[in-house]
Amino acid sequence: MSKTLEHKKQMVTEIAEKLQNSKSTILVDYRGLNVEEVTELRKQLREAGVDFKVYKNTMTRRAAEKADLTELNDILTGPTAIAFSDEDVVAPAKVLNNFAKDHEALEIKGGVIEGNIASLEQIKELADLPSYEGLLSMLLSVLQAPVRNFAYAAKAIADQKEEAGA
Repeated sequence: MSKTLEHKKQMVTEIAEKLQNSKSTILVDYRGLNVEEVTELRKQLREAGVDFKVYKNTMTRRAAEKADLTELNDILTGPTAIAFSDEDVVAPAKVLNNFAKDHEALEIKGGVIEGNIASLEQIKELADLPSYEGLLSMLLSVLQAPVRNFAYAAKAIADQKEEAGA
């Protein structure tokens, strides 16, 4: 019996550490997904660098209390899977939101973003943000626009003077 209790304590500690250390944690209800769909979801999350696990709700509740995230207890009903991301804040929200669009059975319940409880609306807003590369390309196009416009203006003046000289 003590081995089981020790294992449960280790599990609670592991979940609490993941909740505290991850930049983004999303809780989902996966009821209604078949094995192939869950496998596909896990594959997409793994490719995005996201850890996806299913824990017992009682263990997760204790871990949430240990991590000072007791607001999660309201969400922890029914089958719950948790996606943890240590590096990218947007990745789990983006992958899960896109997957939920194609598979109505997947329901995003809520989560934790950088230590703060996030509502479903906040997670969907986060999922709609462009990726880092997308933001970078937007910034570069904004920075290039004045130089490009100056070049067009200089060329137009040069063409105009060339026509006037001819």
